[in-house]
Amino acid sequence: MKRYLILEDGSYFPGTGFGAPVITTGEAVLNSGNGDYTATITDAANFGQIIAFTDPVIGNVGINQEDIQSLLPKIRGVVARNITAAPHSRYAQFNLDDYLKRHKIPGITGVDTAALSRTLLAKGPLKASFMDTADEHAFDQIRALVLPRDQVKQVSTKQPYASPNIGQDILVVDLGVRHALLRELSRRDCNLTIVPYNTDADAILGFAPDAVVFTSGPGNPNDVLPVAETIKQLQGHVPILGIGLGGQLIALANGAKTALTEANHRGGPFPVREIATGSIWQTMQNHSYAIDRASVADTPLIVTHEDIRDHSVAGIRHRQYPVSGVLFYPEADPEPTDATQLIDEFMEMVAVTSHPHGEGVINDA
Repeated sequence: MKRYLILEDGSYFPGTGFGAPVITTGEAVLNSGNGDYTATITDAANFGQIIAFTDPVIGNVGINQEDIQSLLPKIRGVVARNITAAPHSRYAQFNLDDYLKRHKIPGITGVDTAALSRTLLAKGPLKASFMDTADEHAFDQIRALVLPRDQVKQVSTKQPYASPNIGQDILVVDLGVRHALLRELSRRDCNLTIVPYNTDADAILGFAPDAVVFTSGPGNPNDVLPVAETIKQLQGHVPILGIGLGGQLIALANGAKTALTEANHRGGPFPVREIATGSIWQTMQNHSYAIDRASVADTPLIVTHEDIRDHSVAGIRHRQYPVSGVLFYPEADPEPTDATQLIDEFMEMVAVTSHPHGEGVINDA
């Protein structure tokens, strides 16, 4: 079935449809993940996006539950050069085509992804649509499209829930939590409480956590500024780790600024330098917004990690409080695992700084 990917800049890319035979709209983004297509498709940080994969072939190992990062994928479409109809893995539970059909997500293959990559690298994310035609009416529709700004609300849990264990009490603020993060914390025996994105500081401290993690998630951090205010109120009361969107919100909470990235920060592995030691970590990343490095200078934050490719900020830490954030996935699963040591370091800090339950309640008096 002939399909077209059309972009708001007037360009279009023909191909053959697979997955669900539906028309869809979203934001086209580039992903250079090295074979990690299942995690990308199911990552809540990709809510509302049409993912263009740079890998020459995807689908070769099918889909299995171990790689899935959220129960229900929230992307709007998949673009690929080639797909494999029959997975070459005994662990596959679905092939890619059937999985997308099951979740009513369309795909298009046979696309010139090299040309598409050049367009998205030059112009950044673009409004896009899968259509059966590439006429002027279709372009008018995509130009008139208004993208949602409540992505975090759409993907966050609606009610608190627990993942019990016997170790430190870690509260996870769900901005689009990945299963890999919950697994890594569970491997460290963390007793987890997962709460909605809009849980306020007093309610968070009411759970008496030893630490709080603000997860990765979709969209522009400036669209969820109340979460940054919650972080600001929590600082000094409890250790905090922010990942992806969570890290960006720590920056905003402390007076730094964010802006669209100039380089591609979706996929990987991308090399990140730990500034204090010079160590190089291979990391997976998934964000369109960066922390403005110049703006960090006038804040109580310091830059702890940088992306080697463009020297953009990849990690920050508060000078006074046990608060840190990163713009890569320390819980990358199944690989690379270089950055998982950051979770160990955070847990060591929690063990040192954790207070007796009942302390840390905010007092505005």
